[in-house]
Amino acid sequence: MDVVIPTLGESVTEASIGQWLKKPGDAVKADEPIVSLETDKVAVEVNAPADGVLTEQLFKEGDTVQVGAVIARLNAGATAAAAPAAAVAPAPVAAPAAPAPAPAAPAAPAPAPASAPTTGPTARRKAAEGVDIWPWRKNDDGAEAAPVSAPARREERVRMTRIRQTIAKRLKEAQNTAAMLTTFNDVDMTAVMEARARYKDSFEKKHGVRLGFMSFFVKACALAARDVPSVNARLDGDEIVFHDYMDVGVAVSGPGGLVVPILKDAQAKGFAQIELEIADFGKRARDGQLKLEELQGGTFTISNGGVFGSLMSTPILNPPQSGVLGMHRIEERPVVVNGQIVIRPMMYLALSYDHRLIDGREAVTFLVRVKEALEDPVRLLIDL
Repeated sequence: MDVVIPTLGESVTEASIGQWLKKPGDAVKADEPIVSLETDKVAVEVNAPADGVLTEQLFKEGDTVQVGAVIARLNAGATAAAAPAAAVAPAPVAAPAAPAPAPAAPAAPAPAPASAPTTGPTARRKAAEGVDIWPWRKNDDGAEAAPVSAPARREERVRMTRIRQTIAKRLKEAQNTAAMLTTFNDVDMTAVMEARARYKDSFEKKHGVRLGFMSFFVKACALAARDVPSVNARLDGDEIVFHDYMDVGVAVSGPGGLVVPILKDAQAKGFAQIELEIADFGKRARDGQLKLEELQGGTFTISNGGVFGSLMSTPILNPPQSGVLGMHRIEERPVVVNGQIVIRPMMYLALSYDHRLIDGREAVTFLVRVKEALEDPVRLLIDL
């Protein structure tokens, strides 16, 4: 029975063999993953079409394969052969006793190989401490040798995964085509943090998910985009395409790097639905189970570098989108409030945008609207 590359999604015609999960001779169950494929956007698994034994792999890891290609063969209904039992050698027959030879003269001890360390007091002490004794070997004259330098430096060449190649190509495309510029602001996170602390337990009890920061930012961006729609638009030739919806790409970590699943119609969703979908994206990204259609489209992106400790960055556009918001870590800083110096939890925000479509005034206005909504979350409830 042939194992065939299935249809992988709209416009996806080929993939790369990422990793064989089964080898020839292994028994497999129907729908059990036997190979992992890498497409331009996500890793997917190909499952066995039936119970049986994998008999042949037709491609090796790293090879490019077309949709519909036969990549392996399966002996349906077969079972894996048991490993042959080890042969037991017959017990040797005792030879007749021979007269004992005359004792030989003691042989001189063989010299230790040049690569083998000999042990001196320091080496023995280091070995007792669990330290590698090679650097503390003895010289030929019995004196302790000084520690030697580390082994020679090495290099390793690893082929870029298909996903990494696509990321590199798209990021370079963004630099080459867009007139990218970044504007910055900072936001006092006191109100959001107080709201989370006040409602986190009841929110999680009711909705089964934690109340995080991301839902506040998604709602704030959706609100700001109503005042500045160009941030949620895109260029198509010499035309500007505006959207009456906001599909937000949310960057999450996957086994092959960051992936950006799309939170569709974010402007129409509540806090709980946003948090539930983002949590689901994160889990399935770690497990390599995101679907291709969940990574396609998007009109705006939010990237949270703060989870990795970033204080400030310039996020890069995800073409053909025209805007991306970068979140960063929260840290307490002295700020002036009503003429008094106080300590507040502050976060830097960065909006990268395509200057061909978005003017500086519009970009700054959008970021100020986001800041206002986060510093006074009631605005998110009364649509202000």
